[in-house]
Amino acid sequence: MKNSKFVIEKLAKLFEQGLVSSKDIANEIMTILKSKRDEIVFRMKLTSKDEFEVLSKRVENLEKKIDQLKLTKKKKTKKAKRS
Repeated sequence: MKNSKFVIEKLAKLFEQGLVSSKDIANEIMTILKSKRDEIVFRMKLTSKDEFEVLSKRVENLEKKIDQLKLTKKKKTKKAKRS
């Protein structure tokens, strides 16, 4: 319940600030969820803080590479012309 209130409060602040674009809202929601995920993992003490930071940077880099590959795949796909 506490976590849902936190997310709702964050969303309310976003609307107050005038962020109407769906992409902006989606990015903010993802940022909030990632920070909560990081906080939970850190509390569980699965890894040390240094290891966690290194691993999170590696995951971010991999996500960027995946996004780039998706974009290049979309750009390369062309339909053949019929004659």
